[in-house]
Amino acid sequence: QPELDRIAAIRDTASLQEEIVRLQKRGVNALFQFGSEEDRKNSSQVIAAALQGGLGLPDRDYYTKTDEESKTLREKYVAHVAKMLELAGDPADRAAGQARTILAFETRLAEPAMTRVERRNPDNTYHPMGAADLARMTPGFSWNAYLRAQRVPETITINVWQPKFFEAVNGLLVSEPLSTWKTYLRWQVFNAAAPSLPKKFVDEDFDFYQRVLQGTQENLPRWKRCVAATDGALGMALGKIYVRDHFPPEAKDRADRMVQNLVAALRDDLRTLPWMGEDTKKAALAKLGAFAQKIGYPQRWRDYSSVTISRGPYVTNVAAAAVAEYDRDLAKIGKPVDRADWEMTPPTVNAYYNPARNEIVFPAGILQPPFFDSAADDAVNYGGIGAVIGHEMTHGFDDSGRKFDAQGNQREWWTPEDLKNFEARAKCVETQFDGYVVEGDLRENGKLVVGESIADLGGLSIAYRAFVKSREGKQAPPPIDGLTAEQRFFVSWARIWATNDRPEFARLLVNTDPHPLGRFRAIGPPTNIPEFARAFGCKAGDPMVRAERCEIW
Repeated sequence: QPELDRIAAIRDTASLQEEIVRLQKRGVNALFQFGSEEDRKNSSQVIAAALQGGLGLPDRDYYTKTDEESKTLREKYVAHVAKMLELAGDPADRAAGQARTILAFETRLAEPAMTRVERRNPDNTYHPMGAADLARMTPGFSWNAYLRAQRVPETITINVWQPKFFEAVNGLLVSEPLSTWKTYLRWQVFNAAAPSLPKKFVDEDFDFYQRVLQGTQENLPRWKRCVAATDGALGMALGKIYVRDHFPPEAKDRADRMVQNLVAALRDDLRTLPWMGEDTKKAALAKLGAFAQKIGYPQRWRDYSSVTISRGPYVTNVAAAAVAEYDRDLAKIGKPVDRADWEMTPPTVNAYYNPARNEIVFPAGILQPPFFDSAADDAVNYGGIGAVIGHEMTHGFDDSGRKFDAQGNQREWWTPEDLKNFEARAKCVETQFDGYVVEGDLRENGKLVVGESIADLGGLSIAYRAFVKSREGKQAPPPIDGLTAEQRFFVSWARIWATNDRPEFARLLVNTDPHPLGRFRAIGPPTNIPEFARAFGCKAGDPMVRAERCEIW
């Protein structure tokens, strides 16, 4: 209620900006996103970043598409917003009118926003600006006042990812009455807080965002939601316990050795690539040699003493954790990059490559079965986590990662001829995934998933070579459950991605996720790899043998 009272008290543009800052700190998706970012042209320093945001639906395309399914989904969204406002005490007719206002306002935010395909190219999202540049771009928004409220130096450089979006925001500050802004912010407060509010809000929030958008039939048990919330709020503290219980030193040692073997395999591959010239090879090898490797957990655990947790309402604890994390992030601005910092918590089942730091990171959460099992044989582990390690490494050389050098600075270091060769091979992968049918006339978007698909193909290929190299001088391992070592390698790859998705969830992923659906990740890369065909006796013309084989690494 105090947040709603503050919104109701907004009286002018200045107090509107003050409230936007306050809500952003508390994890509310108010208008746009703001935080820290390594300067892509000077990767040793941290600058500020401003990004498009402020939407209630998952992506800008949900507002702009004109097909019947998209129109129906927007109607369901309006009904959901109205229901939430009714639960908050608004009369039904007033809630319905406000829901229409909110959709119209968010549509005006969505229309100038970049598509996900456009955002994949880092050249499209690097627009560093100072205070004078920002004042000219958005004269209706006081960036000096905004930065003061954020306790960020007013002299700092801000990378404005999507200038056209912020120009549109400036127009809305002029064209939209304060009553519309208040309606929009009030909704964003409820939308952000819903999972932490009483059951009637939780259920309505689940009904739209999970049942309608994803096809999920029932919410997770409360204990699982609590664990996930703790990971989000105090993830490094939780991670310290997780590592103690689930990631022994011997598992870390084996994962470390696998990473070294994968690096060696990629190094050998880079030296012999037929389509890459010597100058580019030299720079690529230097970049690989500079890779930072983080395995399992950070060397330094995070201090959470600034987070105030009380026995009061759950929603206030969620907000307190959000404020502490937001302040921690903004405190980086204007300082040297802390290369020991982690973007994921140790229990996370994921991995990443950070081009600005030129680092590969594998949390303890993904170093578990089925990806990695310290008791399993090498074939299983190389086909699982080995391919994931290779995946993250090759991100350093894909259509996006190749734009960053060994120091993490954004610049072109490929020769025009090598770039042309790479793009031709990348086009093969893009075309392959364009051909995968999700359902009906919905297909994978090759342009959106090309980077992750290149990394899957490269990661699996490099992992196989590392696996073969690991067996040099050793006796061939016997079959297990009737499967040869080579077959176990590829079965392990298929197992980590073999998933069933409800149609609604599949549609959501195809619209928003730069990764292909799991079922296409499982079958896509092996169809390009001759060793797979040999392992299973596949021949030309079989479904798992592509006539036009894609090969990059």
